[in-house]
Amino acid sequence: MNPKKRIVKDYENLPEDILNRIKMQYPRGFAQHLITYTNMEGKKVSALPFDTEEIYYLVRMTIQEARQIIAEDDDYDAQGHLREDFGADEEFPEEESTTDYDEPGEEDSHNLDGDDDF
Repeated sequence: MNPKKRIVKDYENLPEDILNRIKMQYPRGFAQHLITYTNMEGKKVSALPFDTEEIYYLVRMTIQEARQIIAEDDDYDAQGHLREDFGADEEFPEEESTTDYDEPGEEDSHNLDGDDDF
């Protein structure tokens, strides 16, 4: 059995299908779910964990960024809760995204063999 691929990536650089799945997993916002780890450079980094069948993501964001993302996202209401009608007109596949993650862009993503190991 192969271990899951692990990816550290900024929220704004994730594909829309993964963003939607993250919203469904965290319908009341992200800030209270952030974890902190020390990367290979010895810097403390906060991130939102998100697990799919094939990939374990750490989505980099600070508490302030997590709150700002929710405040600015029309899919969340004024209380920071995912709207009840979110996804009503869309289907979210149970399977993995068709987006290719094997070659992340240098500026936004790091496989855990890179700079942002955890």
